[in-house]
Amino acid sequence: MKGLLRKLVVITIFFSYAAKLYAPSSESLVIISSSPVEPFRKLIHAIGMVETRLDTLAYNVEEEATGFFQIRPVRVNDYNIRTGSNFSLKDMYNYQIAEKIFLYYASIIGPSDFERIAKSWNGSGPLTITYWARVKEYL
Repeated sequence: MKGLLRKLVVITIFFSYAAKLYAPSSESLVIISSSPVEPFRKLIHAIGMVETRLDTLAYNVEEEATGFFQIRPVRVNDYNIRTGSNFSLKDMYNYQIAEKIFLYYASIIGPSDFERIAKSWNGSGPLTITYWARVKEYL
């Protein structure tokens, strides 16, 4: 009996060490999927409300301003020169392209100054003050 008990203890110890050697550790890597950081999302919505009431097909005949962000030809040309792109005014009806252009200019200023981004997007001069007030209503 004594010999059998001893063998059982040795076998138990052996298997517990062997199991520990081959078992995954309790320290494991957990990958959690998170939402992307979108620092300009609220500003995009606010500008879209002021410019077009979120209409991606909007067109202003007087200014030739096109799409959700009401992008004018001069902005498209400037973007193309700065980035080597070849977008046309018609491309501004495509929200993803128009957003890419907006984000390019917004990123130059940075995510911490919505007022400056909005005023810069609208143009220059005293009307930007009114524009910013309208944008703030939707932030």
